[in-house]
Amino acid sequence: MTAKTYDVLIVGGGVSGTALLYELARYTDLERIGLIEKYNDFATVNSKSSNNSQTIHCGDIETNYTLEKALKVKRTANMLVNYAHTLPDEERDRIIFKYPKMVLGVGREECDFLRERFKVFGEHYQGMALLDKEQIAEIEPQVVKTDNGPRKEELVALAITDDYTAVDYKALSESFVKQSKRQAEVSGKDIDILLENGVHAIEKNGDIFTVKTGKGEYQARFVVVCAGGHSLLLAQQMGYGLNFSCLPVAGSFYFTPQVLNGKVYTVQNDKLPFAAIHGDPDVQVPGKTRFGPTALLLPMLERYNSSTIPEFFKVLRLDGSVFKVFWDLFKVSDIRNYIFKNFLFEIPWVRTRLFLKDARKIVPGLKLKDVSFAKGFGGIRPQLIDKDNKELMLGEARINPGTGIIFNMTPSPGGTSCLGNGENDLREVVKFLGCKFDEEAFNRELVSADSKAA
Repeated sequence: MTAKTYDVLIVGGGVSGTALLYELARYTDLERIGLIEKYNDFATVNSKSSNNSQTIHCGDIETNYTLEKALKVKRTANMLVNYAHTLPDEERDRIIFKYPKMVLGVGREECDFLRERFKVFGEHYQGMALLDKEQIAEIEPQVVKTDNGPRKEELVALAITDDYTAVDYKALSESFVKQSKRQAEVSGKDIDILLENGVHAIEKNGDIFTVKTGKGEYQARFVVVCAGGHSLLLAQQMGYGLNFSCLPVAGSFYFTPQVLNGKVYTVQNDKLPFAAIHGDPDVQVPGKTRFGPTALLLPMLERYNSSTIPEFFKVLRLDGSVFKVFWDLFKVSDIRNYIFKNFLFEIPWVRTRLFLKDARKIVPGLKLKDVSFAKGFGGIRPQLIDKDNKELMLGEARINPGTGIIFNMTPSPGGTSCLGNGENDLREVVKFLGCKFDEEAFNRELVSADSKAA
C-alpha cells in the first residue's frame, strides 16, 4: 500500500509542534497536514505544566536579556497572548493567567543594576515600575517581612502588576490542536493527528521525505521536527548538525506554602549560563508556591525517562571540542561551584537545607519545615554545544539545511516563542512549497500593534 503523502508533516506534539500545526492550518492554503507524536497525548515532555516554569517570558524581568533580545521575545510573547484572546473566555482562562511579577534586587550592587536597567527598558514596557522596599511589601509582603521586622538589605524591584504572566503550556498545546481541527472542518482540509507513533528515521527520496515510525511510514513534501533533543538525534541520522553536541540541563523545583502572590525572579549572575531561581504560584497546584529551577547536567534527553540515556550518548559526540567546552565551564569558579551545588540539590535530606538558603533571598522568613522537594516536577533543556566554535549555545537552536526539512531544539524561552518560532518555520514552508500565506489575517490576529497583552 502506498504511504499517504502530506504537504507538511510535523514531528513532535509539544507546544512548538502544535503551534506550527495551528499556523499552517489557519493561515495557509495547504490541504494535507500531519502531526506525529510518540506519546498518547500532547505536551507530555517539556511542555507539560509540571516540567517548566509556566512563565510568559517578555524580556522585562529576565536580566540576562539584552534589549534587542528582550524586544524580540516581547513580540512573540504578545503573539501567545493575542492567540489566547481569540478563544472563548473560559478556554482562554484555562491557558493564560494574570499574576504580578517582578525581578528583585537585593543589596546595593543589584539595586543599582536594576535602576540603570529601568532607564533603558522602562520606555519599552508599558506598566513597568521601579519599586522601593515599601512598594514591594504592598505587592509581596513576605519578600520584605522577617521575624524581626522588615529585612535590612536594600531592596529594589522592576515590576509589572497587571499583565498575563503565566501559561499552562499543555493546555495551550491542546488548544492549538483543537483549533486546527476546527479550521479543518471549516475549510475542508485534511489534518491528521498521529499519536503513539515514535519516529525512528527520516529519509529523503527525490522531492519526498519518508518518515518511518513504529506504526508504518508516512511521506511529506516538507518536514518540521520539533522534538527537543531528539530533533538533533534525527538530524544527525540524516547527516545534518554533526557539528553540534547536546548538553542536557535538568531543572528541579521545590514547594512551600503559598508565600507569594505572583512571580518573583532574582537578578541573573552574568557568569552563569543558566537562570537564577524564582518563586511563583503553580497554575496546577493551588495553595502552593513553587521555587526553582535548579540546574543539573543529566545524561538523558527526557527527564525521568532512562530509556533516553543511550540516545543522549549518540548526540553527545564526545571529542576534543566538547571537552574544551566542558573545561571552559568548569574552570570558572562560579560555574563549577554552581554545578556542584545543584548536584547536592538532588540528594535527599541535604537538598532542602541547601535550597532553603537560596529561597530565602526571595522570602527571608521561610523555615526548613516549609520546603519540600517537588518530586516528579522539572524537565530538561537540550542546550547545544557548537563544536566548530567550541562554545555553549544559549537559547533556541535550529538546523535548516534548505532541503525541505527543519529541526528545532527550543529550550527556554521556547514555550513563550512557540508562535514566533512557528512563524519562522511557516515562512520557510511557504517559500519552499510556494503555497499561499494569509499574512494580513496572521498580523491582525497574532501580531496586532494594539496587543491585548496588558
